[in-house]
Amino acid sequence: MTETLAAADFRDPAIMLSGTVDYAMYESFRAQLADAPTQGLIVVELSTLGGDPEVARMMGEDVRFHSDLEPGRRFVFLGKAAIYSAGTTFMGFFARENRYLTRGTRLMVHERKLSKQLVIDGPLTTCIATVKATLHEIETSIAIQNEGFENLIRGSGVTMDEVLEKAPSNWYIEANEAQSLGLVAAVL
Repeated sequence: MTETLAAADFRDPAIMLSGTVDYAMYESFRAQLADAPTQGLIVVELSTLGGDPEVARMMGEDVRFHSDLEPGRRFVFLGKAAIYSAGTTFMGFFARENRYLTRGTRLMVHERKLSKQLVIDGPLTTCIATVKATLHEIETSIAIQNEGFENLIRGSGVTMDEVLEKAPSNWYIEANEAQSLGLVAAVL
């Protein structure tokens, strides 16, 4: 069992991120990760209203990869104020016992969104290929989205059915509720 941390453990985060989850945040994340200590506690502090879920997945994979390669480092997530959308996806890459929120922080979980016009124009066989390609894009996006939901709820009291029911209408979860559901280790 991993020791639950106290507020004092979060005094000097090694990695501090805020704003939109995008490639600029990823560059900042990578630079701060490179400068982070090679042993001990590595606090990753985040506040975000969301952004690109694929960038969140890249950052999350970096955390997972470094956690596996460097067992002497403990990567811990600290969510402050708002952890929406892509931020929640990123949080899901941290082990549940390494997820913390500050008081009053809100998580937001929602389905991925797609905005696309489908133009069907040309020979009929080409039209079928265009429709199938769009369907495959949607199906793959749903599978990736659901992998993120599974990461988030693993080891918690939340079921996948609950997430799939609540996510289409933006599920907001207050910090204490997130703790009681088992989504985070503690609220500071």
